[in-house]
Amino acid sequence: MAVSVTSSSIPSSLCSDRAARLASSSSSSSSSNLSSSSSLQFPVQLRRLRIGTNGASAPSRHRILAPVEAKKQTFSNFDDLLANSDRPVLVDFYATWCGPCQFMAPILNEVSITLNDKIQVVKIDTEKYPSIADKYGIQALPTFIIFKDGEPYDRFEGALNADQLIERIETALKVKQ
Repeated sequence: MAVSVTSSSIPSSLCSDRAARLASSSSSSSSSNLSSSSSLQFPVQLRRLRIGTNGASAPSRHRILAPVEAKKQTFSNFDDLLANSDRPVLVDFYATWCGPCQFMAPILNEVSITLNDKIQVVKIDTEKYPSIADKYGIQALPTFIIFKDGEPYDRFEGALNADQLIERIETALKVKQ
């Protein structure tokens, strides 16, 4: 059974020129037991769904991320930073467009505060410094490398919560010492 929907029965959040054209062309070309003046009532939960070629999805929600309290430092080069550090260095290779990388920003701040005496946390934007990313074979984001005495010491990829990241760092530093 074909159902025709008039553009006036489509909630404004779902209505676009294309949807209106489809609705008006289907109402004139399809046979239906409903008249063109009939309207469909959607349950409240479905009124905010977007229906497209890939199926239905809920509208995107904007996330507000907490500001990062990191202090910015500039070094003449990355090797100097690694060589002159008196603690192991955790480097977060990230990109501004990477969702999991953005998720990690407040977590890294928390880890930096918690492990302040054990490790230094540094973030490297792979878009701004592709040569550093290439040097260390960064192919997934976020990628974390722990450097000790200027050399890569441990490496892992993907987003973790603060407890998991702290445990991973402490385990790596204890096991490989």
